Amino acid sequence: MNKETRKLVERRLLQRHKTEKRFRRLGFFAVLLALSFLAFLLTAICVKGWGGFQLTYIKLPVHFEQEEFTGTDPKWVNYGGILHESLRSLFPGVEGRRAKRQLYSLVSSGSTFLLQDMVTERPELIGTNQEIWLPVSDDVDLYFKGKVDMDVESSRRRLKDTQVEWLESLKERGKIDKRINTFFFTSGDSRNPEFAGIKGAAFGSLFTLFVTFCLSFPIGVGAAIYLEEFAPRNKFTDLIEININNLAAVPSIVFGLLGLAVFINFFGLPRSVPMVGGLVLTLMTMPTIIISARSALKSVPPSIREAALGVGASHVQTVFHHVVPLALPGMLTGTIIGMAQALGETAPLLMIGMVAFIVDIPQGLFDPATVLPVQIYLWAGSPERAFVEKTSAAIMVLLLFLIIMNGLAVWLRKKCEKQW
Repeated sequence: MNKETRKLVERRLLQRHKTEKRFRRLGFFAVLLALSFLAFLLTAICVKGWGGFQLTYIKLPVHFEQEEFTGTDPKWVNYGGILHESLRSLFPGVEGRRAKRQLYSLVSSGSTFLLQDMVTERPELIGTNQEIWLPVSDDVDLYFKGKVDMDVESSRRRLKDTQVEWLESLKERGKIDKRINTFFFTSGDSRNPEFAGIKGAAFGSLFTLFVTFCLSFPIGVGAAIYLEEFAPRNKFTDLIEININNLAAVPSIVFGLLGLAVFINFFGLPRSVPMVGGLVLTLMTMPTIIISARSALKSVPPSIREAALGVGASHVQTVFHHVVPLALPGMLTGTIIGMAQALGETAPLLMIGMVAFIVDIPQGLFDPATVLPVQIYLWAGSPERAFVEKTSAAIMVLLLFLIIMNGLAVWLRKKCEKQW
């Protein structure tokens, strides 16, 4: 090799190395940018949603006068009047309808139901005086969380200066406390943000995913085993494979329209129930499960099949005694990923009516219910400012479920993975 050729080779080699370094830098920058956006998104959600796990309480001297309950069912007692009397006892100088209305609005209107449940469970409270912690209204809760702009003129704020003075006085007397918002985990949806919870949506998601798993896993795995191990190779099976791959890319709302037309309009199943939601999500996740299950079956080495057949096993025995057990971890991994995708779906469930306002906790597959993504959608469209942190808190819970399910899929793959 002469000197000029060597210089040309060295120059091209140097240029190639520079190009590779430039490509690695661009790839690293792309990953770093993606992680930065993800960190920013998660931080914003956590900052907004952390307040949803906390709730401000006020300590009130509640007088359960015997005269109020004499000859009356405890369910029909005027608990609102008892609550108002407790507030007036803290600020006896408040006069006038407008001032009293502002005073009464410091406590959540749903606190009357808490008093009713308390007396129903403990009748011995009748005729006694109790110091009870009750939730404040959503505006007061936002004030103590620092989310009310006090620089705005009082007439343009929902929380007036007089109310702020009362609240600061109560705080100085030790009658204001911030605690864990247990209602967020133990209640269903509510018009009052301070009482709104995710329990109903969580149970709805649980029932819906239960139906989805019970249908999609056996049907999807069975279809994958047939197509991969038993189906003849012809134009008909090729058409089936093409359609399965196409169905995996169909927008999810199309499956919602299909469920609306078939399960509700044709078969007459009730709207907004986990059973129908599970059927719709089964149609949506089945292509993903079939594709992943077939990939798991293909990953089993041919030598396993040949060895089983060589010792006298039939084709069915070879598939179900040797191939399927080895491919099962991959099948389960694909199923969990498909279930995680179903957990976060909203569009198909909106089409079958699971967007309804549901207060009661569903007890079965045919009870009206909603799911976590739809609950987030409902809260995000609410005009109440307190639902903003509820929305972010529910997103945090949903992300936690998704992380757990994807982490389970990764662990299962690592734990059961076979080295050939």
